[in-house]
Amino acid sequence: MIVQKSYDDSASLYLVPTPIGNLEDITLRSLNVLKTVDEILCEDTRDTGILLKNYDIKKKLVSCHEYNEDKIIDYVISKLETGMNLALVTDQGTPIISDPGYIVSRAVINAGYNVISLPGATAFVPALTSSGIEPNPFLYYGFLNSKKSKQISELNSLKNYKFTMIFYESPYRLVKTLTQFAEYYGVDRQVAVCREISKIHEECVRGSLTEVIAHFTAHEPKGEIVVVLAGKE
Repeated sequence: MIVQKSYDDSASLYLVPTPIGNLEDITLRSLNVLKTVDEILCEDTRDTGILLKNYDIKKKLVSCHEYNEDKIIDYVISKLETGMNLALVTDQGTPIISDPGYIVSRAVINAGYNVISLPGATAFVPALTSSGIEPNPFLYYGFLNSKKSKQISELNSLKNYKFTMIFYESPYRLVKTLTQFAEYYGVDRQVAVCREISKIHEECVRGSLTEVIAHFTAHEPKGEIVVVLAGKE
């Protein structure tokens, strides 16, 4: 068992949400943490650099992404051992939610250091609350597996699920995924597709799977997409 006292002045790793669109989405607390930590682990140094420049924050940036996350654990632990505080950010939204960060965070916890997650921007919450679909209870699923056999298994496992389900999807697979939902769950199942949340072209398309499939067949989807699907009645 591990008991964490988050604010005991010990070296800590902060998980800091970043804007999913509008740069003003970031919280004052997140900005203060980014200003005061010693180094920042980030998914893409270029994207994080743009954010930091906008708020006149100058910090050392260290790449931490899905291809190297397991390789920088020793580096992260060594910095915490010296008493440094670190922040971890991803390109958009909250770390670990369909983004890197879990492997490093788990290693930091196992090494006996604090992992402190700040509240802030994440795409699935505004998608759920603006969907018009029953919000409680809900299942956040993230991305379906890209391999067909595993995806079919996932779809079958959710077939009788009565809770609202939330998925992330790419614009290139959206119509195919919605079509599979219609095949497995029925064409009348209610769905909301929210895209480009907090950006200038934000859009939410609500209706039955049949209606929403027709819409995106006629209008090519673009941008970051969240799908909110009603559960089985």
